[in-house]
Amino acid sequence: MITSKKSYFIYLLILLMSSSCIAQTQIMKWYNEPSKWSGHPAEKLTFTVDPHTDYWQVTHYGFKRDNGPYYFQEISGNFEASVKITGSYNELFHQAGLMIRMDEKNWIKTGIEYVDGLQNVSAVVTREVSDWSIVPRQDSPESVWLKLLRKGDYVEIKYSFDNKKYDMLRLAYFPADVKVQIGVVAAAPGEKSFAVVIEDFKVSIIKD
Repeated sequence: MITSKKSYFIYLLILLMSSSCIAQTQIMKWYNEPSKWSGHPAEKLTFTVDPHTDYWQVTHYGFKRDNGPYYFQEISGNFEASVKITGSYNELFHQAGLMIRMDEKNWIKTGIEYVDGLQNVSAVVTREVSDWSIVPRQDSPESVWLKLLRKGDYVEIKYSFDNKKYDMLRLAYFPADVKVQIGVVAAAPGEKSFAVVIEDFKVSIIKD
């Protein structure tokens, strides 16, 4: 029995903290597990992205790829995912970031994509076929911080290079009221592998 107002407020605080952390305690699993990895993304996950891996559906290139390493959990409803990404990119289209996914033909990935020797901020939205948008950079920042908000029938993506100032990259449709996968993703479409460090991955439930 709660015997004081102070105890009641502490009880409410614990409930709120517990509900916001539910998503973070979900079991995570690999889709296309990499050959070398260690750790956990909530603290620090490191892995080597094997070559000839990618995510893409048809548009422009005419091929389908669905074999990049993806470490995810399943969740329903509204949420915000955030993460810090650091990669040793060294070949065209090396990439790492966040992905929200229903299946092979319905997903959104965002993060850094290495193009023309620079780490461009990138997003690919796939609904049967893929599109691609980038924010060109004139430098190659050491790390990028990402936030992906899933609410109702949309996904909003923001990025930062200091974990303080966030800019919006993309607002895209994504089906509402379906269970999805959310996690960290990477790919190396060419001949070279590269190392990725994932830190502070968090998924917080957003109340309606």
